[in-house]
Amino acid sequence: QVQLVESGGDLVQAGGSLRLSCAASGRTVSSYFVGWFRQGPGKEREFVATIRWDGGNTAYADSVKGRFTISRDNAKNTVYLQMNSLKPEDTAVYYCAARGPFKLEYEYWGQGTQVTVSS
Repeated sequence: QVQLVESGGDLVQAGGSLRLSCAASGRTVSSYFVGWFRQGPGKEREFVATIRWDGGNTAYADSVKGRFTISRDNAKNTVYLQMNSLKPEDTAVYYCAARGPFKLEYEYWGQGTQVTVSS
């Protein structure tokens, strides 16, 4: 079992920065992937970024490339999402999720943290 708790969501102005945290507990496998997803008002949930626990391989949605950075701190069992140059369209509930290396879908989800970017 894996439990995920997001934090760091806030109200910020466009162009500002914010760092989200995803704290993981329970069984953690070094080869697991942890990802960030978001769901904006009236929109479907979309992929944002992902990282492996044991490596530096990362992937980003085109909409956030160059602005967002995903990272991890294994000692703290925490994954971060550094968000820079925020835009109003980044407004969403942000979720972290985890999956094993042999899974096609993310199976563990946090409850989300609200990010609101004002104009």
